[in-house]
Amino acid sequence: MASHPYISGAGNIAQMIGFLRKNFPATVTSETVKKFGLASNNESYVINALQFIGAIDEEGKRTDKGHDVFVLGDDDFPSAFEGLVKEAYSDLFELRGEDAWSLSKKELTSYFRTTDKTSEAIGGRQASVFITFRALAGHEQPSDKTAPNGTKTAPSAKAKPAAAKKTTGAEVKTATKVIEKANTKEQRRDMALTVRVEINLPANGTKETYDAIFKSIKANLIDD
Repeated sequence: MASHPYISGAGNIAQMIGFLRKNFPATVTSETVKKFGLASNNESYVINALQFIGAIDEEGKRTDKGHDVFVLGDDDFPSAFEGLVKEAYSDLFELRGEDAWSLSKKELTSYFRTTDKTSEAIGGRQASVFITFRALAGHEQPSDKTAPNGTKTAPSAKAKPAAAKKTTGAEVKTATKVIEKANTKEQRRDMALTVRVEINLPANGTKETYDAIFKSIKANLIDD
């Protein structure tokens, strides 16, 4: 069984401590956590974490040292809370000293897994609780601000809308010409053409003259 506290969503512990700093009742139970709307179905894990650092006792009653620290202002609270954390995690600080404040989540997970013989998931949650506590104690590390999977969340790139293809003047003109040509062809198919030809023959013309005229008409109008 794990001796160091853990929870899925360590931020619930930080929020609970924030509420208790404003108003620390004589007794804090899972029902108290539930009233604040925190850690749904995991209220007991928050209570366990508060008991671990000595803010409340096994019966949920407020301790004197917990009260003395939680009532301090923002300037004095971190250093006083640091004392609660170092005392609670005395095994870790005895092994790593002040370097314990700056251990990565991976290193903390490995330590808690080895010490408590927990799974990787539980060890990771134990590490998250310690990271939450050290942040409240004024020892937040840059790596603590990364995404849960250990990588910084990059802003999603917005896909640029495809630029609408501009129709050039030449293309418009070409299209117009094609349409006009097509319309002309359609009109030609539907239209019948009748041509009247009036011929004024010379009164003094010879047979050769008349033959030449009719031959020209046949060649240029009828046979075309």
